[in-house]
Amino acid sequence: MPRPLGELEDAVMTRVWKWNRPVTVREVLEDLQQERSIAYTTVMTVLDNLHQKGWVRREAEGRAYRYEAVSTRAAYAAALMNDAWSQSDNPAAALVAFFGMMSEEQRQALRDAVRIVQGPEETREAPEARQQEAPEARQEENPGSAKDADGR
Repeated sequence: MPRPLGELEDAVMTRVWKWNRPVTVREVLEDLQQERSIAYTTVMTVLDNLHQKGWVRREAEGRAYRYEAVSTRAAYAAALMNDAWSQSDNPAAALVAFFGMMSEEQRQALRDAVRIVQGPEETREAPEARQQEAPEARQEENPGSAKDADGR
């Protein structure tokens, strides 16, 4: 299960992901120093910890290493969301609450992502399949709309 990155780990990984190439401790250090005061050994320790955790791979270059991300930021975010969702005692309610927190732009991105995952054929077939579904099955999905034997 992925563990969320700490603040400094995230700052370092942000650069590794953004640059999308093998980086040195010195490169990350110089970029971080534009925002905060930080020691070379601190950045070196963070990159070594990220290597130990499997977030980056490294290759020796002289007396130093070049570090490269093992996966993308998107994959990291997806793993965190999946982990959080799987720990819920009511996954459907967790999703509804999560979707409720989204902006309209985020919901549109979600709809686009679902279309990509489903593929064009499945997306086109979905409304037709829904129309052919038995009325009883649709009522079961929405029990509040079901009528009793007297039609009430």
